[in-house]
Amino acid sequence: MQSFLSFRSADLGIDLGTANTLIFEKKVGLLVDEPSVVVVDTKTKQIEAVGAEAWKMVGRTPFNRESVYPLKNGVIADLDLTSEMLKYFLRKVRTGVKILGSRIVICVPTETTQVERKAVKEAALALRAREVYIVEEPVAAALGAGLPICEPRGSMIVDIGGGTTEIAVLSLGDIVNKGSVRMGGHHMDEAIIQFIRRKYNVLIGQPTAEKVKMEIGCAEDPPEKTNAEVKGKDLIRQMPKVLSVNALEVHEALSRVVSSVVRSIRTVLERTPPEVCVDIVESGIALTGGGALLKGFDQRIERDTGIRTQLVEDPLLSVVRGTAMLLQQDYLLERVCLKGV
Repeated sequence: MQSFLSFRSADLGIDLGTANTLIFEKKVGLLVDEPSVVVVDTKTKQIEAVGAEAWKMVGRTPFNRESVYPLKNGVIADLDLTSEMLKYFLRKVRTGVKILGSRIVICVPTETTQVERKAVKEAALALRAREVYIVEEPVAAALGAGLPICEPRGSMIVDIGGGTTEIAVLSLGDIVNKGSVRMGGHHMDEAIIQFIRRKYNVLIGQPTAEKVKMEIGCAEDPPEKTNAEVKGKDLIRQMPKVLSVNALEVHEALSRVVSSVVRSIRTVLERTPPEVCVDIVESGIALTGGGALLKGFDQRIERDTGIRTQLVEDPLLSVVRGTAMLLQQDYLLERVCLKGV
């Protein structure tokens, strides 16, 4: 006999990110936190693996398998795969809750189109959810970071994700000014891959690049003697190779991505009304998202803008935590959800 829990409807919040998809239930907590990646059979077009299982295969698939990120650079690159991936994750949570009769809040990057937003909504409705709301990521991130977005004063959030950095200034429950740049954690990984290829003629995969980034990557000038071991393929000899790279080299590789993010923050600030700027100077900039975990990113933003910048607690969970808060505040949810979707 199934337990009562298996028949319980749930209100779910979903952070549909370029790098990771997270699903949160307000009464339970985090249910899903898996990479937004799918492995597809190139001949049959059948999905072979999704999420954590697919991530283990990245860079290791045979010639007839392909690792695909359905969301790239903050937009939906493959609408069908995005829908199938979302359905897979929602089916996964049905072991404890049922989607039938549920309310679902889904966060999407600001650059997604109306057609893409509608397709995401329909993927959830196909599993018989009662209501589906689409919300822009910076709004949910600001709520999840604890910013007082409904008060008559300005707050600023910088959400550095896998494919984009979303920047927003909010006041009175709405966005005063916003910006988006297609730079994020995946671009940092790619920058490290290309740097090592150019300098050492060694090819590495994304999981290795991400490991190097987390170990010795830094947005500010790093300690010179910090090193990391890198394993890859020598492109001249076509043989496996192990080499050592230092933090200064990785800092150099990441500089273009970091500088682009900082410039975008400055551009948003330049377009922000003066009284709101005063509020931001007093309250500071909240930094969130997986890319914000790069060492020294908060210090770099503070140095270049002159505004106190703070990495929020559990930055990877800010967006999905914000969706849970919206599910508890119906008035605010109706106010911030995207209309006409």
